[in-house]
Amino acid sequence: MKKILYFLLILIPLQMFAEQARLTRSGIIIVGTGDSVRAFEPFRGTLEGGTGYADAVNRYKQTFGDAVNVYCMIIPTAVAIYCPEEAKEWTKDQRATVRNIYAHLSKSVKVIDLFDTMDAHAKEDIYSRTDHHWAPLGAYYAAQQFAQQAGLPFADLSKYEKHVIHDYVGTMYRFSRDPAVKNAPEDFVYYIPKGVDYTTTYIRYTLGKNKKVVSEKEPEEGNFFYTYSDGSSAAYLTFMHGDTNTTRVKTSTHNGRRLLILKDSYGNAIPAFLFHSFEEIHVVDCRYFTKNIVHYVEKNDITDILFANNAGHAYSATTHKAYNCYLEQ
Repeated sequence: MKKILYFLLILIPLQMFAEQARLTRSGIIIVGTGDSVRAFEPFRGTLEGGTGYADAVNRYKQTFGDAVNVYCMIIPTAVAIYCPEEAKEWTKDQRATVRNIYAHLSKSVKVIDLFDTMDAHAKEDIYSRTDHHWAPLGAYYAAQQFAQQAGLPFADLSKYEKHVIHDYVGTMYRFSRDPAVKNAPEDFVYYIPKGVDYTTTYIRYTLGKNKKVVSEKEPEEGNFFYTYSDGSSAAYLTFMHGDTNTTRVKTSTHNGRRLLILKDSYGNAIPAFLFHSFEEIHVVDCRYFTKNIVHYVEKNDITDILFANNAGHAYSATTHKAYNCYLEQ
Protein backbone atom coordinates (compact mmCIF):
# COMPACT_ATOMS: atom_id res chain seq x y z
CA MET A 1 0.00 0.00 0.00
CA LYS A 2 2.80 2.43 0.87
CA LYS A 3 4.46 1.76 -2.50
CA ILE A 4 1.19 2.46 -4.32
CA LEU A 5 0.71 5.73 -2.48
CA TYR A 6 4.31 6.68 -3.23
CA PHE A 7 3.85 6.15 -6.97
CA LEU A 8 0.56 8.08 -6.94
CA LEU A 9 2.28 11.02 -5.30
CA ILE A 10 4.94 10.92 -7.99
CA LEU A 11 2.48 10.54 -10.90
CA ILE A 12 0.05 13.29 -9.87
CA PRO A 13 2.59 16.14 -10.20
CA LEU A 14 3.77 14.66 -13.52
CA GLN A 15 0.19 14.62 -14.79
CA MET A 16 -0.36 18.19 -13.65
CA PHE A 17 2.84 19.22 -15.41
CA ALA A 18 1.69 17.55 -18.63
CA GLU A 19 -1.59 19.42 -18.51
CA GLN A 20 0.11 22.75 -17.94
CA ALA A 21 2.30 22.71 -21.04
CA ARG A 22 2.28 20.30 -23.95
CA LEU A 23 3.14 20.18 -27.62
CA THR A 24 0.54 18.86 -30.07
CA ARG A 25 1.40 16.68 -33.05
CA SER A 26 0.85 19.69 -35.28
CA GLY A 27 3.47 21.65 -33.33
CA ILE A 28 1.14 23.94 -31.37
CA ILE A 29 2.02 24.70 -27.75
CA ILE A 30 -0.90 24.44 -25.33
CA VAL A 31 -0.73 25.66 -21.75
CA GLY A 32 -3.27 25.76 -18.95
CA THR A 33 -6.45 23.78 -18.38
CA GLY A 34 -10.19 24.32 -18.57
CA ASP A 35 -11.34 27.84 -19.36
CA SER A 36 -7.79 29.17 -19.08
CA VAL A 37 -6.35 27.10 -21.94
CA ARG A 38 -4.08 29.11 -24.22
CA ALA A 39 -2.68 27.84 -27.53
CA PHE A 40 0.08 29.45 -29.54
CA GLU A 41 2.57 28.80 -32.30
CA PRO A 42 6.29 28.40 -31.59
CA PHE A 43 8.65 31.00 -33.05
CA ARG A 44 11.10 29.50 -35.54
CA GLY A 45 13.49 32.40 -36.13
CA THR A 46 17.19 32.56 -35.39
CA LEU A 47 19.09 35.43 -33.81
CA GLU A 48 20.89 36.29 -37.03
CA GLY A 49 17.80 36.17 -39.27
CA GLY A 50 15.36 38.90 -40.17
CA THR A 51 17.89 41.55 -41.11
CA GLY A 52 16.43 41.66 -44.62
CA TYR A 53 13.35 43.22 -43.02
CA ALA A 54 15.50 45.92 -41.43
CA ASP A 55 17.17 46.55 -44.79
CA ALA A 56 13.76 46.99 -46.46
CA VAL A 57 12.58 49.44 -43.79
CA ASN A 58 15.85 51.37 -44.15
CA ARG A 59 15.34 51.48 -47.90
CA TYR A 60 11.91 53.08 -47.44
CA LYS A 61 13.38 55.73 -45.18
CA GLN A 62 16.17 56.40 -47.67
CA THR A 63 13.64 56.61 -50.52
CA PHE A 64 11.30 59.08 -48.81
CA GLY A 65 13.85 61.00 -46.75
CA ASP A 66 12.83 63.74 -44.37
CA ALA A 67 9.47 64.19 -46.10
CA VAL A 68 8.04 61.04 -44.45
CA ASN A 69 8.44 59.70 -40.93
CA VAL A 70 9.13 55.95 -40.94
CA TYR A 71 8.34 53.75 -37.93
CA CYS A 72 9.04 50.07 -37.35
CA MET A 73 6.72 48.13 -35.04
CA ILE A 74 7.40 44.39 -34.90
CA ILE A 75 4.48 42.88 -33.02
CA PRO A 76 5.30 40.09 -30.55
CA THR A 77 3.27 36.91 -30.93
CA ALA A 78 1.73 35.25 -27.90
CA VAL A 79 4.55 32.75 -27.41
CA ALA A 80 6.93 35.61 -26.55
CA ILE A 81 4.64 36.84 -23.78
CA TYR A 82 3.02 33.71 -22.34
CA CYS A 83 5.35 30.76 -22.94
CA PRO A 84 6.11 29.11 -19.57
CA GLU A 85 9.64 28.08 -18.70
CA GLU A 86 8.91 24.38 -19.17
CA ALA A 87 7.82 24.94 -22.81
CA LYS A 88 10.67 27.19 -23.95
CA GLU A 89 12.57 24.23 -25.42
CA TRP A 90 9.86 24.12 -28.13
CA THR A 91 10.35 27.68 -29.35
CA LYS A 92 13.16 30.07 -30.26
CA ASP A 93 13.96 33.35 -28.50
CA GLN A 94 11.70 35.82 -30.30
CA ARG A 95 12.82 38.82 -28.27
CA ALA A 96 16.47 38.38 -29.20
CA THR A 97 15.60 38.01 -32.89
CA VAL A 98 13.36 41.09 -32.96
CA ARG A 99 15.86 43.26 -31.11
CA ASN A 100 18.56 42.10 -33.50
CA ILE A 101 16.38 43.38 -36.36
CA TYR A 102 15.94 46.69 -34.53
CA ALA A 103 19.72 46.93 -34.08
CA HIS A 104 20.11 46.87 -37.87
CA LEU A 105 17.71 49.76 -38.47
CA SER A 106 18.93 53.19 -39.47
CA LYS A 107 18.91 55.72 -36.65
CA SER A 108 16.48 57.78 -38.73
CA VAL A 109 13.85 55.01 -38.43
CA LYS A 110 11.73 55.30 -35.29
CA VAL A 111 11.44 52.03 -33.38
CA ILE A 112 8.23 51.00 -31.58
CA ASP A 113 9.50 48.21 -29.29
CA LEU A 114 6.38 46.60 -27.80
CA PHE A 115 7.83 43.95 -25.53
CA ASP A 116 7.81 46.01 -22.34
CA THR A 117 4.31 47.30 -23.12
CA MET A 118 2.91 43.82 -23.73
CA ASP A 119 4.64 42.49 -20.62
CA ALA A 120 3.14 45.28 -18.52
CA HIS A 121 -0.38 44.37 -19.66
CA ALA A 122 0.06 40.59 -19.90
CA LYS A 123 -2.58 39.91 -17.25
CA GLU A 124 -5.16 41.70 -19.40
CA ASP A 125 -6.80 40.20 -22.48
CA ILE A 126 -4.26 41.52 -24.96
CA TYR A 127 -3.95 38.26 -26.92
CA SER A 128 -6.60 35.77 -27.90
CA ARG A 129 -6.24 32.42 -26.15
CA THR A 130 -7.77 30.46 -29.05
CA ASP A 131 -6.50 32.41 -32.05
CA HIS A 132 -3.07 33.18 -33.47
CA HIS A 133 -3.74 36.94 -33.46
CA TRP A 134 -3.46 39.40 -30.65
CA ALA A 135 -6.68 40.85 -29.23
CA PRO A 136 -7.89 44.40 -30.01
CA LEU A 137 -6.87 45.50 -26.50
CA GLY A 138 -3.26 44.61 -27.31
CA ALA A 139 -3.51 46.69 -30.48
CA TYR A 140 -4.88 49.58 -28.40
CA TYR A 141 -1.77 49.67 -26.20
CA ALA A 142 0.47 49.38 -29.26
CA ALA A 143 -1.34 52.22 -31.04
CA GLN A 144 -1.04 54.33 -27.90
CA GLN A 145 2.73 53.83 -27.80
CA PHE A 146 2.99 54.65 -31.50
CA ALA A 147 0.88 57.83 -31.24
CA GLN A 148 2.97 59.05 -28.32
CA GLN A 149 6.18 58.54 -30.30
CA ALA A 150 4.61 60.25 -33.32
CA GLY A 151 3.74 63.26 -31.14
CA LEU A 152 0.00 62.97 -31.76
CA PRO A 153 -3.11 63.00 -29.54
CA PHE A 154 -4.55 59.63 -28.58
CA ALA A 155 -8.05 58.88 -27.35
CA ASP A 156 -8.51 57.03 -24.08
CA LEU A 157 -10.39 53.72 -24.19
CA SER A 158 -13.34 55.48 -22.55
CA LYS A 159 -13.84 57.24 -25.91
CA TYR A 160 -14.78 53.94 -27.53
CA GLU A 161 -17.92 51.83 -27.63
CA LYS A 162 -17.22 48.31 -26.41
CA HIS A 163 -18.60 45.35 -28.38
CA VAL A 164 -18.40 41.67 -27.41
CA ILE A 165 -18.68 38.51 -29.49
CA HIS A 166 -19.23 35.62 -27.09
CA ASP A 167 -18.15 31.97 -27.43
CA TYR A 168 -15.31 32.74 -29.79
CA VAL A 169 -12.90 29.96 -30.78
CA GLY A 170 -10.35 31.13 -33.32
CA THR A 171 -7.76 29.58 -35.59
CA MET A 172 -5.82 27.67 -32.96
CA TYR A 173 -8.42 24.91 -32.85
CA ARG A 174 -8.09 24.43 -36.61
CA PHE A 175 -4.30 24.53 -36.31
CA SER A 176 -4.11 22.11 -33.37
CA ARG A 177 -7.32 20.04 -33.59
CA ASP A 178 -7.06 19.82 -29.84
CA PRO A 179 -10.42 19.49 -28.03
CA ALA A 180 -9.11 21.48 -25.06
CA VAL A 181 -9.00 24.57 -27.30
CA LYS A 182 -12.46 23.94 -28.71
CA ASN A 183 -13.84 23.58 -25.20
CA ALA A 184 -12.37 26.87 -23.95
CA PRO A 185 -14.25 29.60 -25.88
CA GLU A 186 -13.55 33.23 -25.02
CA ASP A 187 -14.99 36.69 -25.58
CA PHE A 188 -13.76 38.63 -28.58
CA VAL A 189 -13.89 42.27 -27.48
CA TYR A 190 -13.46 45.14 -29.91
CA TYR A 191 -13.89 48.90 -29.70
CA ILE A 192 -15.57 51.38 -32.05
CA PRO A 193 -14.37 54.99 -31.74
CA LYS A 194 -16.81 57.70 -30.66
CA GLY A 195 -16.55 61.46 -31.20
CA VAL A 196 -14.88 61.20 -34.61
CA ASP A 197 -16.39 60.88 -38.08
CA TYR A 198 -14.80 58.61 -40.66
CA THR A 199 -15.38 57.29 -44.17
CA THR A 200 -13.83 54.05 -45.37
CA THR A 201 -12.98 53.34 -49.01
CA TYR A 202 -11.77 49.98 -50.29
CA ILE A 203 -10.01 48.61 -53.32
CA ARG A 204 -10.99 44.93 -53.13
CA TYR A 205 -8.80 42.18 -54.60
CA THR A 206 -9.72 38.86 -56.16
CA LEU A 207 -7.18 36.09 -55.56
CA GLY A 208 -6.33 33.22 -57.87
CA LYS A 209 -3.95 30.32 -57.47
CA ASN A 210 -1.29 30.62 -54.79
CA LYS A 211 -3.27 33.54 -53.34
CA LYS A 212 -2.02 35.90 -56.04
CA VAL A 213 -4.08 38.94 -56.99
CA VAL A 214 -5.73 38.40 -60.36
CA SER A 215 -8.05 41.41 -60.41
CA GLU A 216 -9.19 44.37 -58.36
CA LYS A 217 -12.42 46.33 -58.11
CA GLU A 218 -12.91 50.05 -58.48
CA PRO A 219 -12.74 51.98 -55.18
CA GLU A 220 -15.97 51.72 -53.19
CA GLU A 221 -17.12 52.94 -49.80
CA GLY A 222 -17.91 50.43 -47.10
CA ASN A 223 -17.92 49.80 -43.36
CA PHE A 224 -14.70 49.67 -41.41
CA PHE A 225 -16.25 47.32 -38.85
CA TYR A 226 -18.12 44.16 -39.85
CA THR A 227 -20.53 42.40 -37.52
CA TYR A 228 -20.27 38.74 -36.52
CA SER A 229 -22.60 36.74 -34.31
CA ASP A 230 -21.75 34.93 -31.09
CA GLY A 231 -19.86 31.72 -31.74
CA SER A 232 -18.40 32.87 -35.06
CA SER A 233 -14.82 31.75 -35.63
CA ALA A 234 -14.34 34.69 -38.04
CA ALA A 235 -14.51 37.44 -35.39
CA TYR A 236 -11.05 38.81 -36.21
CA LEU A 237 -12.41 39.74 -39.66
CA THR A 238 -14.37 42.47 -37.86
CA PHE A 239 -11.73 44.94 -39.08
CA MET A 240 -11.97 45.78 -42.80
CA HIS A 241 -13.33 42.28 -43.46
CA GLY A 242 -9.78 40.94 -43.67
CA ASP A 243 -6.62 41.44 -45.68
CA THR A 244 -7.46 41.29 -49.39
CA ASN A 245 -7.92 44.99 -49.94
CA THR A 246 -6.23 48.35 -49.78
CA THR A 247 -8.09 50.63 -47.40
CA ARG A 248 -8.31 54.40 -46.98
CA VAL A 249 -10.02 55.98 -43.99
CA LYS A 250 -10.74 59.72 -44.01
CA THR A 251 -11.45 61.07 -40.54
CA SER A 252 -12.68 64.34 -39.09
CA THR A 253 -9.30 64.83 -37.42
CA HIS A 254 -7.81 67.72 -39.39
CA ASN A 255 -4.11 67.97 -38.60
CA GLY A 256 -2.44 67.29 -41.95
CA ARG A 257 -1.02 63.93 -40.82
CA ARG A 258 -1.69 61.03 -43.17
CA LEU A 259 -0.57 57.56 -42.17
CA LEU A 260 0.25 54.53 -44.31
CA ILE A 261 0.26 51.24 -42.39
CA LEU A 262 2.19 48.41 -44.07
CA LYS A 263 1.05 45.29 -42.31
CA ASP A 264 -0.05 41.67 -42.08
CA SER A 265 -3.29 40.65 -40.39
CA TYR A 266 -2.03 41.71 -36.95
CA GLY A 267 -2.10 45.27 -38.25
CA ASN A 268 -5.83 45.12 -38.95
CA ALA A 269 -6.69 45.84 -35.32
CA ILE A 270 -4.56 49.02 -35.17
CA PRO A 271 -6.17 51.66 -37.46
CA ALA A 272 -9.41 52.24 -35.53
CA PHE A 273 -7.42 53.34 -32.49
CA LEU A 274 -5.80 56.09 -34.58
CA PHE A 275 -8.89 57.79 -36.03
CA HIS A 276 -8.48 60.50 -33.38
CA SER A 277 -4.79 60.86 -34.27
CA PHE A 278 -4.60 61.07 -38.08
CA GLU A 279 -6.49 62.90 -40.81
CA GLU A 280 -6.21 59.89 -43.09
CA ILE A 281 -5.13 56.29 -42.59
CA HIS A 282 -4.18 54.06 -45.50
CA VAL A 283 -3.78 50.32 -44.93
CA VAL A 284 -1.75 48.07 -47.24
CA ASP A 285 -1.22 44.34 -46.69
CA CYS A 286 2.28 43.01 -47.28
CA ARG A 287 0.92 40.18 -49.45
CA TYR A 288 -1.54 41.82 -51.84
CA PHE A 289 -0.53 45.34 -52.88
CA THR A 290 -0.43 45.79 -56.68
CA LYS A 291 0.86 49.34 -57.20
CA ASN A 292 4.10 51.28 -56.91
CA ILE A 293 4.39 52.42 -53.31
CA VAL A 294 6.38 55.56 -54.18
CA HIS A 295 3.61 56.78 -56.46
CA TYR A 296 1.00 55.86 -53.84
CA VAL A 297 2.77 57.83 -51.12
CA GLU A 298 3.18 60.87 -53.36
CA LYS A 299 -0.39 60.76 -54.70
CA ASN A 300 -1.89 60.56 -51.20
CA ASP A 301 0.49 63.02 -49.50
CA ILE A 302 1.50 60.44 -46.91
CA THR A 303 3.41 61.97 -43.98
CA ASP A 304 4.00 58.85 -41.88
CA ILE A 305 4.68 55.18 -42.68
CA LEU A 306 4.25 52.50 -40.02
CA PHE A 307 5.58 49.00 -40.63
CA ALA A 308 3.40 46.81 -38.41
CA ASN A 309 4.17 43.12 -38.87
CA ASN A 310 4.14 40.31 -36.37
CA ALA A 311 7.50 38.77 -35.54
CA GLY A 312 6.94 35.74 -37.77
CA HIS A 313 6.24 37.87 -40.83
CA ALA A 314 9.08 40.25 -40.04
CA TYR A 315 11.42 37.28 -39.93
CA SER A 316 10.15 35.83 -43.22
CA ALA A 317 12.10 36.65 -46.38
CA THR A 318 8.80 36.70 -48.29
CA THR A 319 7.76 39.82 -46.40
CA HIS A 320 10.82 41.96 -47.02
CA LYS A 321 10.97 40.83 -50.64
CA ALA A 322 7.40 42.04 -51.11
CA TYR A 323 8.16 45.41 -49.54
CA ASN A 324 11.17 45.84 -51.81
CA CYS A 325 9.06 44.88 -54.81
CA TYR A 326 6.49 47.58 -53.98
CA LEU A 327 9.20 50.19 -54.44
CA GLU A 328 9.88 48.93 -57.97
CA GLN A 329 6.65 47.59 -59.52
